[in-house]
Amino acid sequence: MAVPALRRSILAAVLVALFPLVAGTPAAAGPAAGAATGPRRPVPGTATGAAQPISRAATGAVLPGQGAARPDAASSVSVYGAWHCSDDACLWGTVRDMTQFDADNHWLIDRGDGRPSVNLVVLSFVNPLRLLNQTTDAQTAAGVPVGMNQAVVDYFTSHGVRVMLSIGGITYVNDWNTALATDGAQLGRNAAAVARRLGVGIEIDYEESSSPNLTGLQAFIDAYRAAVPYDASGADPAARLTIDLAAGDRWLIGLTQKATADWLRTDTPVLDYANAMVPSRQPSTGTAESNWTEHLVGKPNYSPPIPPLAPAKFTGSLYIAEGSKVRPECTDFADSLQNSTGDFVGNAAPQGAGASTGMLGYMFWAAERPSTRGVTTDPPNSCEGGVEAGATAYSVPVPMPALRQS
Repeated sequence: MAVPALRRSILAAVLVALFPLVAGTPAAAGPAAGAATGPRRPVPGTATGAAQPISRAATGAVLPGQGAARPDAASSVSVYGAWHCSDDACLWGTVRDMTQFDADNHWLIDRGDGRPSVNLVVLSFVNPLRLLNQTTDAQTAAGVPVGMNQAVVDYFTSHGVRVMLSIGGITYVNDWNTALATDGAQLGRNAAAVARRLGVGIEIDYEESSSPNLTGLQAFIDAYRAAVPYDASGADPAARLTIDLAAGDRWLIGLTQKATADWLRTDTPVLDYANAMVPSRQPSTGTAESNWTEHLVGKPNYSPPIPPLAPAKFTGSLYIAEGSKVRPECTDFADSLQNSTGDFVGNAAPQGAGASTGMLGYMFWAAERPSTRGVTTDPPNSCEGGVEAGATAYSVPVPMPALRQS
């Protein structure tokens, strides 16, 4: 007999806490042998291997076009967004023709009735070292890729879709390290100035797994917050400052421990929330929920321990484009992970941090062309049947409302 999703999530949390080896959790700090590691976001201009899509029959599915809201997650899904890689595998190295941009991306701002399919787009990626040095060259203007311009930002914000810029990604780990060692505070001030100028938020995507420069990153965050204070109302776009963590707690351990302990607390918030990133390939329903449970429970057996993370302080991430196959997450909501994990996301209970039930929502990797080969979200593979249908099923609010703070 199938275990209901809420009971399943509670059971998973108990198993992780009491029997770490059953859940695949190492007994000491550090990734387990064979454990899934970091996200395989593409090196700009290169291709990545195909991930395997799942095929899972879902119950209570909302088929595209039905429009009925699901009560399980509808009350908690506040963030429903997509990372965006432009048409050149995340370089954003050319100024886009906005007519063509609309043809390739119209599904993001119109699910067929004028309502956007997402309430957040994260333009990926800004090179942190170029941002620190305010580099201007053929692909960069004062440290920002030339394609991440006001026209692209306004394309989304004019439809009520929040925009953020992601700094880093797996490609720019060394540049993050150099920039933080050089002047993390100045990098934070530069990021805040860009956020103010464009009317966007900033995402920290610092994927240093071995020895992250947490002192430098703290200086970045302090300088950013000195320029743009935390805003619980969400009214100031530039005040939205987030961070990317691994799919679970077994990679980016040092960063996760610091972020969870000091920056993602509900009593003294510094960052708005975290994204639990995609793993190396599309997970199954159970693996996705197990990864997210690790954040909820934390890792008390690590030294130093990773504390629990409040459900209201993170999103879960899924692939919509990568590799050679069109994914149900893009085209078939009924068979998608955002459908089969909806009960978990909507009902995830606090496991030692926070007070409210339900994760913040979903992020999707990635709109348009995340690698030079493989599928894109351009027509005819645009995501009306998956992401768009999910926005309707979960009554995703546009524009994004003030986020839960506890």
